[in-house]
Amino acid sequence: MITTERLRLRPLTENDTDWWVRLHADEDVSRFVGTYTRDQASARLQAIHRQWTERGHGLCAVELRATGEPIGRCGLNWWEEFGETEIGWTFARPHWGHGYATEAARVVLDWGFGPLALDRITAMIHHGNTASTSVAHRLGFTALREDTVLDRPCTVYALDVSTSARRGRP
Repeated sequence: MITTERLRLRPLTENDTDWWVRLHADEDVSRFVGTYTRDQASARLQAIHRQWTERGHGLCAVELRATGEPIGRCGLNWWEEFGETEIGWTFARPHWGHGYATEAARVVLDWGFGPLALDRITAMIHHGNTASTSVAHRLGFTALREDTVLDRPCTVYALDVSTSARRGRP
């Protein structure tokens, strides 16, 4: 479990299936990350659990520390086909504009570059997702390449540990 002043991040589990479906059911939220049936969500959460077991990291539920309410997800995802560890964030619409994505992503980057000793973390952002692009820029990411992820064009941003350290991270 990772905490910030306002947030608690914990590994996602299959117990989060119904919440995962609800989070992605909002068309504004799912615009860039897609929707899930209960079976698809269960399969995705099983894959996340396997990643935690095999790689020691994965996606986390992001909860408000004050209430325990789950408000989004943030964490690291290993992409075998790219040989890259990506950071990702998705938040429920009522929690947009409060700095939660940046706050959660910052602590995940500290974890990735610190205890996990990663050299580079990418952020794969679909074209038109200006909110996520803004978060990536605030965190110090720069464009690395254009690519296709989940059958859609995206810009792959990158942050290297050396760049991160110059910006005040471990």
